[in-house]
Amino acid sequence: MYLGTLVFAALYLALYPGLGRYTGLLGWTSANQWEAEVRAIDRTTQPIFEEMGKMSVEELANDQEALAIGGRLFGNHCAICHGSDARGAKGYPNLTDNDWLYGGKPEDILKSITDGRKGIMPSFKAAIGGTDEDVRDMALYVQSLSRPDLIDSDGAKASIERAEPKFKTVCAACHQADGTGSHMLGAPNLTDNIWLHGARLDDIENAITNGLESEMPAHKDVLPKGRIHVLAAYVYSLSQKSED
Repeated sequence: MYLGTLVFAALYLALYPGLGRYTGLLGWTSANQWEAEVRAIDRTTQPIFEEMGKMSVEELANDQEALAIGGRLFGNHCAICHGSDARGAKGYPNLTDNDWLYGGKPEDILKSITDGRKGIMPSFKAAIGGTDEDVRDMALYVQSLSRPDLIDSDGAKASIERAEPKFKTVCAACHQADGTGSHMLGAPNLTDNIWLHGARLDDIENAITNGLESEMPAHKDVLPKGRIHVLAAYVYSLSQKSED
């Protein structure tokens, strides 16, 4: 047995890497093995995704098998940011509430997953006057869009009146004059009381003063087109459930 282990060790070290930079006669690496396993799985599952690719996103959103596969894809690739329940966190959108920065139609979701999205709100402190008072006025006005009760508040009324014309001049380019936002620009709706970066007055002041930046990475180089199609159907189904 002792001699056998010596022979085995010698053969193993000849075939596989184990001696410094020696790569072994077989050229084996853990990365190569992983890639081979992925290719084998892809060959096995490719027919499934080809069949599902013939169905629309809306149809797949009602197909339990597709949703089960999409849920696993979501858990592997999306849950780290949006959460396992897809309800997001501060700075990461909730995908279940039907409130969409870039639109919630199937084609919008497909584009978001495929090409990614990059949202940038620059600092607007200087543009609205440059003082802390100007920022506070604007933050109160933005709050009032989803909380109309503030408009009649003695402490906020004067600030809101001062900020309103500035909002309609400076901020309306992205958020629209009524504050409902723009899917084309990824500008949030400020009237629905859904806040991606926080609803506190301090959060809004920080956004106005320092700006905000967020990015959804593109997945076209990570997932094949068929998998993105199924994943989009799963994401689409989450907001449809919320409507029901």
